Amino acid sequence: MAKLDLIATCPMGLEAIVAREIRELGYEDVTVENGRVTFTGDELAVCRANLWLRTADRILIKMGQFEAFTFDELFEGTKALDWPDWIPGDGEFPVEGRSHKSQLSSVPACQGIVKKAIVEKMKERYHTDWFHEDGPLYVIEVSLLNDIATLTLDTTGPSLHKRGYRKLVTEAPLKETMAAAMINLSRWRPERPLYDPFCGSGTILIEAAMIGWNIAPGLRRSFPSEAWDAIGEDRWEQAREEAYDSLQDDKPLEIAGSDIDPKAIEVAQAAAKAAGLANELKFYVEPVVKARPRGDYGCLITNPPYGERLGDQKEVERALRQLGNLSASIPTWSTFVLSPSKQLEHNFNRSADKRRKLFNGRIECQLYQYFGPLPPRNVNKEPSDQ
Repeated sequence: MAKLDLIATCPMGLEAIVAREIRELGYEDVTVENGRVTFTGDELAVCRANLWLRTADRILIKMGQFEAFTFDELFEGTKALDWPDWIPGDGEFPVEGRSHKSQLSSVPACQGIVKKAIVEKMKERYHTDWFHEDGPLYVIEVSLLNDIATLTLDTTGPSLHKRGYRKLVTEAPLKETMAAAMINLSRWRPERPLYDPFCGSGTILIEAAMIGWNIAPGLRRSFPSEAWDAIGEDRWEQAREEAYDSLQDDKPLEIAGSDIDPKAIEVAQAAAKAAGLANELKFYVEPVVKARPRGDYGCLITNPPYGERLGDQKEVERALRQLGNLSASIPTWSTFVLSPSKQLEHNFNRSADKRRKLFNGRIECQLYQYFGPLPPRNVNKEPSDQ
């Protein structure tokens, strides 16, 4: 198996979480950069990363990197790479591009040069002047940053946040990758209750259940690299079998949520059913003032409405005060709130124990973290990592 340079792209602020996930998959050569995590692995790593990474966006194969101040340098550097080792004679290979702080600032021109260089390289291997491009898809990206060109192959296709269970959406939905990150940053474990009083389309609850049962988030979707001969069907089959063998769907879960909008709850129930979790999650139509999380030592994890996108600011502040009252009424619980509000701690009438800057789309937010006591250890069970 080949040693590949791989890149996991991700939203700003989630790099350390993605790096931790990659290490948990068994890959140690990990480097954290802005908006991406690089690591080395083989072809099987491509399959595992696509199936398992909960907080990354895409898995790219780094084909090469070189200085490119001129179009000639971009052409020659691109042509020198081993494209035919990956792309077959019938492969479809569109070129995407971006440029930042580089002399080659025209992205369409750079895309054209890269495409031409790859075609010339392919001609040498396949001895033809014309490529029909009616076979498997190989999306190439040329990224120019400070006059350094990086050429990659996209193994993922649609972003990894598209798990396949959410066919309908509510207004301003939370991405699955961000929901998974919030759960990752909390101290939640599947033996603890979890509640979301602004559950919307249920993303936090579904992601929590998938984590609790160790369901690989990519298990219900497909990837373009499944059709790549250089990866191989056998490796994808092995990675999927590993994922199925890792399921822990016999664990009892106490995961519930509520929302004032009955249509949102309908969307959430449909998504839970599509994810195979309809019997494990409880949904209620009720405002936050009537929310009653059950159990002790649970986690309240939520993404309340934003004034920028939903409702007006007074309604948002009232909702945050009600959320603060709910949090105060369950003293053994920990509370995690993703919000752009600068007034959240004021509305909660207490300072957060910890804050972490995260970007929900383009909106800068804070994950406000209020830590409750940890559950007492049960002497009759194996100690768990709390």
